Amino acid sequence: MKGKGFIDRHYKWVYTLPALFFVLILMVFPVCYTFGLSFTDWTLTSGKSISFTGLKSYITVLQEPRFWDAFKRTLEFTFWAVLFEVVLGIIIALLLNKQFKGKGIAKTLLLLPLVATPVAIGIVWTLFYDPTIGFLNYCLNLLGLPQSGWHTDAATVMPSLILVDVWQWTPMITIMVLAGLSGLSDEPYESATVDGANAWQILRHITLPMLMPTILTATVLRLIEALKTYDIIYSMTQGGPGYASETLNLLAYKYSFEYFRMGQSSVMLVFLFILVLVFSLAVMRIRKATEV
Repeated sequence: MKGKGFIDRHYKWVYTLPALFFVLILMVFPVCYTFGLSFTDWTLTSGKSISFTGLKSYITVLQEPRFWDAFKRTLEFTFWAVLFEVVLGIIIALLLNKQFKGKGIAKTLLLLPLVATPVAIGIVWTLFYDPTIGFLNYCLNLLGLPQSGWHTDAATVMPSLILVDVWQWTPMITIMVLAGLSGLSDEPYESATVDGANAWQILRHITLPMLMPTILTATVLRLIEALKTYDIIYSMTQGGPGYASETLNLLAYKYSFEYFRMGQSSVMLVFLFILVLVFSLAVMRIRKATEV
């Protein structure tokens, strides 16, 4: 119609442009800028301007044993944290899906770890883990068991951090699985009951296969966040003792704001980005295969 104005004729673009602008400025630009910096040897303390050096920073980082150690710790932390969170999240969701007294209270308590900020959680767990006045060592002492250094011992620091992450993020998996359970159809269960299937057979052949897309979606979300975990580790150990809990995120932070080697820090962040992308695409491909 001739009476229509510009906004009426192009409303699809007009209403989506603010969101597109937001994505470009706050998401696409930082990624592109970091990728560009990775091809420089920019050091803040050198006083020199940014200059293109090609793959020099990549070669320097790949020859650094500390980088590969942090890379391995990142994979270790992510694998065990996500594994325990998914398994425990599914089990708790299946239990909460049943009717029992106090179910509402149990769900409320389950949400508490998600409400607290990661730094506050790190501080509280640091007190729990304290070798001298910590609650956990007090319990071990009451049981007559040897006390542990927890996050101050290189041998136990990673399991201790994984435990904190599992405590904080298992509720998220539980909530997502509960939402998936509430959307399942009753017909397959009724048919299985008529055919004489027991509880284990129903769980294995009906519930879990139907829940698999939800479980894999929750896994992708946790996988991305676990690979990028920074705040809890930094607030509790700052990568210590020594470098025993230093992950790629922490190492990139130290290279940026402690050593001021921005070019090499950008290289590490590029590798972290690729790692997140590869794992996410792999899980999403598995999810797509389960829907076929």
